[in-house]
Order: sequence, then C-alpha cells, then structure tokens
Amino acid sequence: MVFSAICADTFSQVKSSKWINQSGKELKLKVSENGRYLVYSDGTPFFWLGDTAWELFHRLNREEADLYLEDRSKKGFTVIQAVALAELEGESRPNANGDFPLTNKNASKPNEKYFEHVDYIVNKAASLGMFTGMLPTWGIFWKTGTENTRRIFTVENARIYGEFLGKRYRDKPVVWILGGDNNPENEEEKAIIEAMANGLRAGDGGSHLITFHPRGPGRSSDYFHNAKWLDFNMYQSSHAAKGFDNGIFAELDRKLSPAKPTLDGEPRYENIMAGFYNQGNHPAVKITDYDARTAAYWSVLAGACGHTYGNNNIWQMWREGEKNVIGANIPWYEAINHPGSFEMMHLRKLFESRNWEKLKPAQDLIVDGALSGPSKVRVAIASDGSFLMAYSSKGEPFTLNLDSLASNHISETWFDPRYGTYFNFHNTNTLSIKTFTPPNSGEGNDWVLVIDVRKN
Repeated sequence: MVFSAICADTFSQVKSSKWINQSGKELKLKVSENGRYLVYSDGTPFFWLGDTAWELFHRLNREEADLYLEDRSKKGFTVIQAVALAELEGESRPNANGDFPLTNKNASKPNEKYFEHVDYIVNKAASLGMFTGMLPTWGIFWKTGTENTRRIFTVENARIYGEFLGKRYRDKPVVWILGGDNNPENEEEKAIIEAMANGLRAGDGGSHLITFHPRGPGRSSDYFHNAKWLDFNMYQSSHAAKGFDNGIFAELDRKLSPAKPTLDGEPRYENIMAGFYNQGNHPAVKITDYDARTAAYWSVLAGACGHTYGNNNIWQMWREGEKNVIGANIPWYEAINHPGSFEMMHLRKLFESRNWEKLKPAQDLIVDGALSGPSKVRVAIASDGSFLMAYSSKGEPFTLNLDSLASNHISETWFDPRYGTYFNFHNTNTLSIKTFTPPNSGEGNDWVLVIDVRKN
C-alpha cells in the first residue's frame, strides 16, 4: 500500500459514533489473522508510528495540544502515547486548566473537568487521523510497598477506574497501554493490573486493543504474554546506550506462542543522556537523531509491527521554568522540529510503499557482514519473495544470498533514511550471492538496500 500524503486526512465523526476518514475507513484496530501485525477493521495493515507524549494531558492547554498534534499529524505519526494520571506530579499538580485527575486522589472518583480536557485531546488527535495510545496511569501509582508514598490503586479501585475509562472512550480511536514504565513484582501488583484490564474490557466491551508498557529494558511478554486481555506485546529497549540493537527484543517475542504483534514502545530518546549518565569527569553523551533512527530500522526489520519515537524534551513537555528531568533543556515546541521526527516520517513512507506486512526477518541471508555491534546489518524478506530490505547501520559493505527472491529480474535501490530519497543503481537478471557497498559509510551514514522483483 502507498503512503498517502504527509498531511493527514481530515476526519469526521458520524452519527454512529464511529470515526471515519475520507476514504470511509473506520479508525478501529484489531490483530491480523497471523498474529504478526495490526490492521484496521477492514483488514488493511496498520503501521504503528508512535510518539511518546507522556505529559500531554497534564501539562498542555488546548491551544498547545493543537500545535503539538497538528505537527505530529503532518509528520505522519499514527499513534500519540500519553498518560491520564501522569508521572510528574500527576496526582498533586493540576493540569493547565487547574483541574486534578482525581478527587482527593481517589481512583474511584475521577474528576469530570480533567477528563473533559482529555476528551478534547483524544478527539483532536482522531480528527487528524491519529489514535491515542492511552496509559490509564503511570506505574508508580499502582506499585505496592511501604516506601511508596504515591500509591493510589488497589485491586478494587483499579477495576472501577478501568471501567470508567473504558465506558468514556468506548467509541473513540484509543489503544489501551497498561503498565507505565513499571513491572509487577508481586501477586498484588499483578492483580491490580489484571483488575484494571478487566475494568477496561467491561467498560468498552472489548472494542479496543490492550498492551503493556514495561520498565526498561524489558518486555510485556515477560509478565503477560498469555493473558487473554493482552492483544499485542510492547517492549522498552530504553536509553542505556548508543548502537545497541533493540531488534533483539522483537526476535525474542516472535519466538513465543501464541503469535502476537510486538513493537518498541520506548526506545532511546533523541536528546537524552545515554545511560542517564552525567557525572564528574564523564560529561553526558547525548542520543542523536541517528541513534533514534537506527533503533527504528533495527526493530522493524527484526519483525516489529511499527515503532515509537521519543524525544527527551517532548515526553515531559519541558519548557523554561519546569524542573529539568534527565537533561531536558529545549522547549517542547522547539524540540518538535528536531530531525528525528522528520526521519520517522521517512521510515513509515518506506515501509508503506510496499506490502511491509509480508516482511519476515531473514538474517540467514547474510553471507558476510556485521552480525552484531553498532555496525550490524539487518535483513528482512517478503514471504512471497517479492522484495527484500537490508539495513546497514554504518553504511559498511555486506554480502547477501539472493536465491530466496521470487525471480531473477530484480531492481536494486538505496534508500536514504535521512532524507527519504531513493537511488536506483542497478537492474539485473542475476541472483546468487552478491556484495553491496552503500554510497558512504561511518557514523550517521546508515542506508537501506531495497531489492524489488520486476515484471519480466
């Protein structure tokens, strides 16, 4: 399928309360029949391109939310990941309108005015063609233990809160994301998560997908893969280092049964300190757009059903006067124009230009080349042999066995992930083993080889 336009379709809500785009496609998701990716209700593959805007509901007013969402829509994002009960003073500091999410921090008593603001943002995102990946709460609020003074949820009120959200957003383009950067460490915590999931299901009648955002590095499948409510897996590869292949997480999830889609819901953020480290004589090493980009291509070519981008200034909606968290120092309204978000647009454009849902990891086709480390090459091939993609993270040469392609009539093209441009360099009638040398190499010079089978 072809990536439509950079600017999103205009969406409208009809009397049936279904969100419909200009082509008549309902904004509703389900899991594909083979359990490997997500699809719209009509079966069309859905490419998850998310942005972590954790503090969106909490810190931005409507005008600011409009600015942010319109920017993300223009850049081709399909999911906005935000938290209803946010991490940064979410329970003790009101939103931009002066409203708290809960009455007296009671999860059984959500504040109507606060959620009217959430409603506005969810509707605005939908009008721009985007789903809201809504976290009911950040994990700190369901963690047990006497040292946790911020705990709000119990098994009982988690169910009530979940049902409240499920009913309220039953007819909205929402995906539920439980967890909130924390993992269950005991049976009580797991029971709270289960209760909230059951509450969501009771409230929305099962009309939305549910996943789990774990503490990083980690995978939802470590805790809930066999849970009936978990529709697809999410992993957090986190922010520990540059040059780490997060595709490993996708590889592990793809080995599990039953098959469930998986994706990286929190990879290394653009402009964050690698490993959160900035002490003494060791100044911070910042993650760049290149580092965010490598995480995206490694992950998708390893079998993920999409990818989530993140920027350290944007997740917290930082601006002058706010507390600095993990080195944030650029106002969010400037950071939305950092290069990484533009490059995510190119990522989606590339994969949607072909039947990306047919891709399956194919590391066995690499005859020679970097199989690990920051120069790693990743390869995926369509299940029908109609096309192949290979990613060289530092533009170093690699050798592939092309015998698995459906025909020897092939077109060979380099895709530049920085600018979204193609360079067709060779058409041939020969397969067998071949070495490919990208146009340039070194840090920041990653390239995607695209081989398409041509009609005779």
